[in-house]
Amino acid sequence: MISEVLDKRKQRMERLKKIRSRTKVHCQISCPECKTEIHKAELRRIGEICPGCGYYYPMTPVERIRFLEDEKTFREMWKDLVSFDPLSFEGYGEKLKQLQEKTKHKDAVVCGIMKMEEIPVAVAVMDSRFMMGSMGTVVGEKICLLTEYAKRKKYPLLIFSASGGARMQEGLFSLMQMAKTAAAIEQFQKAGGFYLSVLTHPTTGGVSASFAALGDIVLAEPGALIGFAGPRVIEQTIGETLPEGFQRAEFLEEHGMVDKVVKREEMKSIITTLLKIHRKE
Repeated sequence: MISEVLDKRKQRMERLKKIRSRTKVHCQISCPECKTEIHKAELRRIGEICPGCGYYYPMTPVERIRFLEDEKTFREMWKDLVSFDPLSFEGYGEKLKQLQEKTKHKDAVVCGIMKMEEIPVAVAVMDSRFMMGSMGTVVGEKICLLTEYAKRKKYPLLIFSASGGARMQEGLFSLMQMAKTAAAIEQFQKAGGFYLSVLTHPTTGGVSASFAALGDIVLAEPGALIGFAGPRVIEQTIGETLPEGFQRAEFLEEHGMVDKVVKREEMKSIITTLLKIHRKE
């Protein structure tokens, strides 16, 4: 009788250990740089920055918006726009479905309206998890729709870029978005709109060569890779070794291509200050 009770207690203890182990694995995350273990909730609270070495974890659009907005003020727009497969590119349709299920978003950018210290802002945040944030027809269309909406409402425009460039699976349809988004931004600025562009890691290719580079003020996160072609391609083309830190945010700030490199924990304060300076009643 006693042995049965002890056996059952032992079994319960083993099950409890397994549950605790699974919970720890699920809630803890290890830094890829310094291996510091940190709880996911704490990581979200401090802006997805490793407390051990300062490594910047990529932020999803939802995490980025929550980090910046006045609480629960974000309203998403055009969330049901879906890419099609204009070139019947092999495997593209299935890839889109998989990423839509994984990210819970229809494409590589989330757009909408939020408030920052009571200032309404038209905001777009690119998602590097969705085909490396590549720009296809839906990304270009949503950026244009948001820009036109901001123009009508006289809202400032805030775009966080994170992209590998134009989406090759859509060919020329993707490349057309460079001119399309650039034209929309130009019309917005001509109407007196204030556009603040924030470049995160990485911002490359057709996105870096179109709307991402056109901000009235261009900010960047520390260490972000920013440029059109990658360093390896450039070195192979020109046959020279590039300077240390070439195409990183700090290098671009030093050479006048970025106005300021801003730490993530200071980003909200800097953005709200700029919005207040450029606010139109």
